[in-house]
Amino acid sequence: MLEDEKYDLMRIIQIKFPRLSKGQKLIAEYILKHYDKAAFMTAARLGVSVGVSESTVVRFANELGFSGYPKLQKALHELIKNKLTTVQRIELSNTFISEESSLKGVLKADMENIRVTLEKINHNVFDDVINSIFSAKRIYIIGLRSSTALAEFLGFYLNLILDNVYVVSYKISDIFEQIINITSDDLLIGIGFPRYASRTIEALRFAKSRKTKVVALTDSLLSPLATEADYTLIAQSNMASFVDSLVAPMSVINALIVSVGLREKDRISNVFTDLENIWKEYKVYSSRSTEDKF
Repeated sequence: MLEDEKYDLMRIIQIKFPRLSKGQKLIAEYILKHYDKAAFMTAARLGVSVGVSESTVVRFANELGFSGYPKLQKALHELIKNKLTTVQRIELSNTFISEESSLKGVLKADMENIRVTLEKINHNVFDDVINSIFSAKRIYIIGLRSSTALAEFLGFYLNLILDNVYVVSYKISDIFEQIINITSDDLLIGIGFPRYASRTIEALRFAKSRKTKVVALTDSLLSPLATEADYTLIAQSNMASFVDSLVAPMSVINALIVSVGLREKDRISNVFTDLENIWKEYKVYSSRSTEDKF
C-alpha cells in the first residue's frame, strides 16, 4: 500500500467492502465504527471481538493491500493518533489497562517505545543535530502542552553546558515575541507529540521563514513538526492512555545532553565544580543522607 493511502484507510475499506467475505465484512464494519479501539487490538483480539478467526483478520489486512496485520494496525495508529480526544483516551485506558495491571502494562509499553526508538532513530541525523547545536549562534527550544517538561529539561542541562540556550514557553510575552530576532545563524529545536500543539508547529514554520535551521523531536516523519524541520529525531510515544508516553523522547534528550557534554568535558568540569561550591554554600541540596535516619 502506498504511504499516502493510509490517510484514506476508511475510504479504501468502503470501496473494497462489496468484495469482502462474510467474516471480513464483520471486521470492516467493526473498524469503521470503532477504529479507535481496533488500533490497539491484536489480530487475535480483534477476531474474538467480531466473532472470526485470527487468520481471517490477517486475510482481511491482505485484502486491503497490506503485507500483514501489523501494517494495517500501524495505518490505524496513524489515522487516530492526532484525533483522539482525552475522553476517548480515558475510555481506551479502561478497556486495555486494568487497575491491577496498570503498573506492568505501562512499564512494558514504555520499554517497547524505547526499543522501537532505538531501531528507528537515524544515527547520522543525531550526529548532524549535535553539530548544528555547536555551530548555532543561539539555540531556541520549544515544546508546549505535555512537551513543556521535555523542553524545560533539555534547556536546563544545555544551559549548564552552553551559554546561548533559550527556552521558548508561555509567558507574559507571546512565543513569537520570544523568537522575533531569530536568524539563519540560529537553531530552533521543536518538541511535539500527538496531539501536536498548533503553536509549536507555527513557531517552526516562522523559524523556517527566517532561514533558521530547525530540528524536530517527534514521533514520525509524517508528523506536522517533521514537515517543517531540516533534521528529525524520531522517538516512539504510543500509549493507549490519556497520559502521553514521553519516556522514549526523554531518553533521546538524555542522549543529546550527554553527547553535547562529551564535547565540552573541560567546561562541564569547571561549571560543576563551581556549582558544587555554590550548592554547598547556599544549602541547595540536603546534606542529610539516608544513613542519618537510622
